[in-house]
Amino acid sequence: MHRGRGYTLIELLVVLALIALLGSIAMPLAEVTVQREKERELKRALWELRDAIDAYHLARQRMGAEGAASYPPNLEALTQPLPDVRPGGGGVLRVLRQVPRDPFADPLLPAEQSWGLRSYLSESKEPRAGAEVYDVYSLSPARGLNGVPLKEW
Repeated sequence: MHRGRGYTLIELLVVLALIALLGSIAMPLAEVTVQREKERELKRALWELRDAIDAYHLARQRMGAEGAASYPPNLEALTQPLPDVRPGGGGVLRVLRQVPRDPFADPLLPAEQSWGLRSYLSESKEPRAGAEVYDVYSLSPARGLNGVPLKEW
């Protein structure tokens, strides 16, 4: 008797079960990888914005502004030109080309509105917006992979 070549139904079901098992293991790993990359983007954006706020503050202090008046009134001000008052300057300074976006925010929001703003007079644990921008934070209610809420980064 001549037996046909090929796979039996049982062999195909076993292979499909193994593929499903491997897929169910790989999906959480892929989700963690995406989360980790978004967190990396968030850290970079926070660093860039905070560095720009500090540069703006320093430039305004050199121009004679004091206290809260030396901080930007909004994030868009970080992209606007400031007079360069350094010796030999005479041009303009720009501290940011564009405001980075919070990677956890709604993609339909403009980048400036994707951040929570903290004024000079508010506490870090209870940030409130004010007449100037002293710090920024993520508006996302999510927690990072380290367990810390993204708002506290």
